[in-house]
Amino acid sequence: MMSCFEAQKPSLCHSDPLTAEKVRATLAVLKGILTSCYGPYGRLKQLHSGTGGSVCTTSQSTVLLRNLPVTHPILKILTASVQNHVSCFSDCGLFTAILCCNLIENVQKTELTAATTIKLNKHLLNFCTSYLRSEGCACRIPVDFSSTQTLLCLVRSILTSKPACMLTRKEVDHISALILRAFLFIIPENTEDPLILGKSIIVPLKGERVIDSALLPGVLLEMSVQLMRMLPVGKSSALKVALFSTSLSGDFSDPGEGNLVVSYGVSLEKAALDQLLDLGRQLVSDHVDLVLCQKVMHPSLKQFLGTHHIMAIDRVGVMLMEPLSKVTGAQPIGSLGPVSPSSYGSVKDWCSAKFGYKHFFHLIPKEATVCSLLLCNRNDTAWDELKLTCETALHALQLTIKEPWVLLGGGCTETHLAAYIRHMIHKEPGSIVQDDECTQAELELIADAFCRALESLAGSLEHDGGEILTDMKHGHFWSVQAGPPSVVNWPDLLSRCGCGVFSNQEGLSWSVLRSTHHPFAPEIHLPHEALGISQQSAHSLTVDCLTAKLSGLKVAVETANLILDLAYVIEDKN
Repeated sequence: MMSCFEAQKPSLCHSDPLTAEKVRATLAVLKGILTSCYGPYGRLKQLHSGTGGSVCTTSQSTVLLRNLPVTHPILKILTASVQNHVSCFSDCGLFTAILCCNLIENVQKTELTAATTIKLNKHLLNFCTSYLRSEGCACRIPVDFSSTQTLLCLVRSILTSKPACMLTRKEVDHISALILRAFLFIIPENTEDPLILGKSIIVPLKGERVIDSALLPGVLLEMSVQLMRMLPVGKSSALKVALFSTSLSGDFSDPGEGNLVVSYGVSLEKAALDQLLDLGRQLVSDHVDLVLCQKVMHPSLKQFLGTHHIMAIDRVGVMLMEPLSKVTGAQPIGSLGPVSPSSYGSVKDWCSAKFGYKHFFHLIPKEATVCSLLLCNRNDTAWDELKLTCETALHALQLTIKEPWVLLGGGCTETHLAAYIRHMIHKEPGSIVQDDECTQAELELIADAFCRALESLAGSLEHDGGEILTDMKHGHFWSVQAGPPSVVNWPDLLSRCGCGVFSNQEGLSWSVLRSTHHPFAPEIHLPHEALGISQQSAHSLTVDCLTAKLSGLKVAVETANLILDLAYVIEDKN
């Protein structure tokens, strides 16, 4: 039968891709999807394939960008940049993507050359980064590790920004406390340089109440009721442990393209089982109490070890190997040959535990910085979202060790930064860019596009048609519910700004965010009372991780510059 061949098609070359209406419309659709998910009141998205399969409900950039079928090269650049940022910093994915889309959209309307736009965007990025890292920044709050308030604010802000977790206020408080305890647990008492953190393991328990979530030191290993009956009885609490990273199933690995030579009359299965049983006899003679295997263990070996009162747990998974090694001191064994005595470890204490419908074998370390977060939620979808959010919060806490600062959240950093840039452009443009590099008109055009991108990003937090305001003293973000009266007295409608630092009792005046107003100089130092977070309720303050947000700002501007600089897109359609 002859094969059918199709002649190769020539590659398609598109010049100035951003001028194409289809590309602009596609970017607008992506921006609309991401914007609608932003913040604690963001709308959830259900993602599923038209051919069937699982359905996920989320508002997180990690899940959205992983499941959205992006095909255009420009969108692939944008999503890949955001995904790379999230893989490194976990947080601020939506912030990065929306800001990038806003910058592309706003800069195109200026009709300036790409070279001028890119150069000025870089200057504005450097200006923002320098200001947000400066001692006099009015958006930056120090993290005091002698108090838990700032850290709790950070964790709560991350949890409440993910509505698909389906948490009540009481549940947010409970999970926030557990996450903070887990973070403090993995910090070693004896600090070294460089600091090596321990491990926090998230253990699933779906279908149970969130309030039943708990944090325990050490490692929890799920086990069946049959294994529970084999627990050592009448023995001291210490257990001698062997940890295997190789398979103990007796199967042979695939030889690939090579040949496996076997002597006549030799049974491979019997030879493999004999080798496993020889290994079992050594474990018995070495007085091992607990055998842990990353992969599968042969039933006969399990039975042999059981008859000698050795507990065997297999399929522990690769993710638990490092924590188990830390807790027990055992070195992972990667072969079926004789085991060196130095490979064994021990666990100082253990117990059996039952949480919900699951039984666990709890290995309790003496000093190891390993803990298990037993995480509960009502259903699979809410649990998956909560797990990802907890991982994000833990990572954000870890980033504060290197840079012990947080930024004001709730849109206040964005609106304040926009007000500060407008003021500096009006009063001291030389502080942003040298006069001979561009005209004042060009600088004002790009700065306005940059500021409107930041303000539009902050405005994305409002999803119900409410009015967005900024105060004329601090430049913070304020939101009013939809349908205000025709005669507006703003103090009667406002309570606190987006981040929660300032109230309507401050004697402030406000302006609609998207309206035209004369540039004003926002306060560039937080009042002393605003720094006393310990005096404020952790419920009322919203903050973001400084490191993650600065990286998101950098990635957004650099990705926008890259896309704006694209002159041609060449696609191979074969």
